[in-house]
Amino acid sequence: MNDGDGRGDARAGNSSDNRKGGRQPAGAGAGVGAGRANAKANNRTRVLYMSLAAIFSAFVVELVLGVVSNSLALITDSIHALLDCIVTAVLLIATRMAIKPPDAEHTYGHGKIESLGGMMGGIAIFAIACFFIYESLHRFQSPPPSVLPGMLAIAGGLYTIGVDVFRIVLLKRSLKAGPGTSLSGSTTVKADLYHAMMDLGSTTVAIIGIYLAYTGTHQGDLAAALILGGLLAVLSVKLVHKTALDLTDVISPEMVSKVRGVANGTDGVIMTGSVLMRRSGGTTFADITVSLRGDSSFERAHEISAGVERNVAECIPGDASITVHFEPDWSGVPPDARILDIARRVDGVKGVHNVNTRMTKGKTYADLHVMVDSEVSLQRAHAISEVVESDIRRQMPYIEHTTVHLEPFTNVPRNLEAEDAALNEKIRVILEGYPQIRAVGRIIALNDKSAFKIDIDCSFDGALPIAEVHGLTSEIERAIAEGLENAVITIHPEPL
Repeated sequence: MNDGDGRGDARAGNSSDNRKGGRQPAGAGAGVGAGRANAKANNRTRVLYMSLAAIFSAFVVELVLGVVSNSLALITDSIHALLDCIVTAVLLIATRMAIKPPDAEHTYGHGKIESLGGMMGGIAIFAIACFFIYESLHRFQSPPPSVLPGMLAIAGGLYTIGVDVFRIVLLKRSLKAGPGTSLSGSTTVKADLYHAMMDLGSTTVAIIGIYLAYTGTHQGDLAAALILGGLLAVLSVKLVHKTALDLTDVISPEMVSKVRGVANGTDGVIMTGSVLMRRSGGTTFADITVSLRGDSSFERAHEISAGVERNVAECIPGDASITVHFEPDWSGVPPDARILDIARRVDGVKGVHNVNTRMTKGKTYADLHVMVDSEVSLQRAHAISEVVESDIRRQMPYIEHTTVHLEPFTNVPRNLEAEDAALNEKIRVILEGYPQIRAVGRIIALNDKSAFKIDIDCSFDGALPIAEVHGLTSEIERAIAEGLENAVITIHPEPL
């Protein structure tokens, strides 16, 4: 039994329902959301594939020309390019794993794998930067090489610079792409961008070193390499820090506060409770609890929660998956509505009506009519009424006393189709015995041999008090019901 303080929640049936642009039509939403996700996934992998192919070509060119020209700097940079090929391949594998759809073991998807790949890339950058710093300090103490490279080695370096510029432009454009192909938040793409920038710097240093060595200045390239190593170390630490925050579900307090404000500002929301947020890959997940008027219908509650989802998704950059839970708030709601809701939730109650509360000498009293199955015993019906009274007393302790009027409820089958002509005639004879009835309209008497449903239109003097008309119709209903088992009779009075 629900005590009236339960929670409801509005969840999208598929991931696209909660994303920017509002809800998608049923059936179509899943296809649209999956299509967008696949497009973004294809863009990520396509960009990384192109970057991998470009840097691998630089490795081959540098290695061949370095061996031919006897350039140690170029050979070293080619090994660095090979290491970058390996790192980019790791990032590509991480990205492909991250775009797999949610499964039984990864209900939020596999986006964290992308953050893990970005962290691995950042650690690799840091290791390479430390190697640059160490190698620069070591070569400061070493004698100059005996064999100096020539223009062929410089040409190999210039080719690699062209490759690095291509990769930087490609990856930056991907990160700044529009909503349809947005890769913002992709840590693996960012990691590869940092690698490309590092490659450009290292190759530039290699060319400068080759040129300075060619002209007789041996120490210049070492100083440049030392500066480059320090810069790359700073970039790698920033990337590792960012991915570590993603992996530990750190979220900006300002973003949480903004989401709370947007939810509070949605029409129909009384108050916003807990706001839980996390990021996984390029998607931000938000779990929000809001309070609604306790007497709101489920349809209205769902409409409000959909508004919260839509508004919150608009304020979150990138993709967003929003889940909204709603809870009843009875402050400011008339007590009659609260009593009606409490009584309806009690097991065995078939219907509630005529709920009234009144104040007497500072105390509140309530009475209501509760319908129970007509076949249950008085003992069982009384037990149901006691549960109703107990729940009202527990949830509304300011009510001094509650009186429950028990009424039988007859469950009439929905497929009654057989009209009973003999019963219609019997009803007309009964109605003729009441002179207060000015005219008899339509009589519909249906029965399926186990239950009766009778609807009657009667006209009365329009000046009669409604209380008198109600008494007459109740008396007529009782007269017609005599001898009829499981009969539900409704008289619709009209003025004449």
